[in-house]
Amino acid sequence: MSFRIIGTGMYVPPKVVTNDDLSHIVETNDEWITKRVGIKERHVSENEFTSEMGAKAAQAALDDAGVKAEELDLILAATVSGETVSPSMACMLQNRLGATCPAMELNAACAAFLYLLETAAAYFALHKEYKRILVVGCERMSAILDWTDRSTCVIFGDGSGAAVLERGDGYLDSVLTVKGGDDVIKIPHFVGTSPFFNREQDTPYIHMKGQETFKYAVNAISTDITTLLERNNLTMDDIAWIVPHQANARIIDFACHRLNISTDKMFVNIEKYGNTSSASVPMALHELKESGKLKRGDKIILCAFGGGLSNMACLIEY
Repeated sequence: MSFRIIGTGMYVPPKVVTNDDLSHIVETNDEWITKRVGIKERHVSENEFTSEMGAKAAQAALDDAGVKAEELDLILAATVSGETVSPSMACMLQNRLGATCPAMELNAACAAFLYLLETAAAYFALHKEYKRILVVGCERMSAILDWTDRSTCVIFGDGSGAAVLERGDGYLDSVLTVKGGDDVIKIPHFVGTSPFFNREQDTPYIHMKGQETFKYAVNAISTDITTLLERNNLTMDDIAWIVPHQANARIIDFACHRLNISTDKMFVNIEKYGNTSSASVPMALHELKESGKLKRGDKIILCAFGGGLSNMACLIEY
């Protein structure tokens, strides 16, 4: 027994920053950004912390599911850009929503929302009394960007996405991979002021090796999807939609070429939001559902990759 998705929600802050806006901050332009990553604009928080955005997406998902916060059995959250190390984002969301259930945070960077789904499936299996679990990915990536680095500041945006899960049979299979200890994508912690520590430390912003990230991501998407199809005796014709992490439109295009499928099979909204890390997949899933193109009974694949390095894909019957 696993779960089915009964509600989704998302939230982005109202401030929109276009590529032309960024051209006044760093040496770049709309053509360069669009061609390189497929992003036209992103939403950036002016006065909201990560937990506030996460709570709004979570409440939207609860409303969509017709579930009250006090009816939740567990809250699972993910972020790399929370305003505090402790309390965790999950604990802050529990408080903001007025829930009383246990809450736990997980860090797998951009792949984290999928790891939350895997964790939720395990909790449903272990705790037979659990009926509903809330999963939330929320990010204020603008807080951890070096706004003088055009290779990263043009890519990311702020936002949050959530889903309410109910005990059921919709979570069919998953594949998880971690290549730990790599510095291809990393976000160092704050330097601190210890008078005893004498090693040089990186600045606490996103550091990313673009070409290595690109190669890893294309391979991760194509390998994980192929594994799920083969293991479940499915073909791409059996899959209604693939919802990938929205990191780079070219990554998605290259993965489609590797898989020999049309890009029409992929749901893509990166041009509006940029890379919102753990919020990316649930935001895309919510927009796909709201578009009316996702039907009950459809088989879909969610896939993501990110820092760790970590990647995951899961097969879901919606």
